Amino acid sequence: KLKYLIGTRGSRLSLAQTRWVIDMLKDANPDCDYEMVPITTKGDTDPRPLFAIDQRGIFEKDVDRAVFEGRVHFAVHSMKDVPSGLPGGLVLASVPKREQVNDVLVTPDGHSMESLPKDSVIGTSSLRRAVQVRRMRPDVQVRPIRGNIETRIRKTDGSFDGVVLAAAGIRRLGLDVRYETLHTDDFSPSPGQGALAMVAREDDEATIRMLGSIEDPDSRLAADAERALSSMIESGCRFPIGAYARPDGDMMSIKAHAYSVDGSDSIVVEERGPKTDPGRLGADAGMEMQRRGIGRLALNWRAKVEEWNTK
Repeated sequence: KLKYLIGTRGSRLSLAQTRWVIDMLKDANPDCDYEMVPITTKGDTDPRPLFAIDQRGIFEKDVDRAVFEGRVHFAVHSMKDVPSGLPGGLVLASVPKREQVNDVLVTPDGHSMESLPKDSVIGTSSLRRAVQVRRMRPDVQVRPIRGNIETRIRKTDGSFDGVVLAAAGIRRLGLDVRYETLHTDDFSPSPGQGALAMVAREDDEATIRMLGSIEDPDSRLAADAERALSSMIESGCRFPIGAYARPDGDMMSIKAHAYSVDGSDSIVVEERGPKTDPGRLGADAGMEMQRRGIGRLALNWRAKVEEWNTK
């Protein structure tokens, strides 16, 4: 049997996601074997909040290096961790079916965002989510939080009254927790949220062909549109945007949100076009955001990052 080595982070979520991919690959390629190779990344060892680390690709760079150097055949990532421009020699080989894109609010007593008591302390590792919480509930406190999903959820037993997380991680881990699903109009997700990315060497045609056996065409289209938008406006951990693309028949829409640092100002853009060119659709949305002044929203973000660093 042909055996494929798969690079992945060693977190429980990364391993669960990779096992899910392996199950699909085995169904589609019963003559192949697959073995996970956990790799520790900078993002796993740096204790600072994500937005305080001025480096793109902190969760995937070390894993992708193993792909490039031939130590593994391909890598499995959370799509939102993958920069819009991959290093030379690597390609986004496959995007399987996307999970739910929404963020969720986890609280020990089942509160919704609307019913949280005043001055509740909400934890998030994301600047985007922090601003979105403040826009909806300016009377609650938002504080940075790090750790894996289970660690962040455990902190709601005293340190925090609630945490905001991606639904996809909770669902993929099969965690039995109560949460409120937050609407994408109020909590526009990170580009690529809920999707997985499989990265391979661009000259490894056999591996790319094998990974293509589990690609979901609509999930790929949405990912390509959202990544094109990110590339156009160079969003990242330090300047958060939300974006969600949805194929619909022969057409496709993308809705994107950008916020000022205090949440008082925002830009919302929605574009629709043929799904045959998702890159153009995402780029058009990005250009419209630029035309409407996204640059002015970015001005004070660095100061906010430094402020949060001192907390």
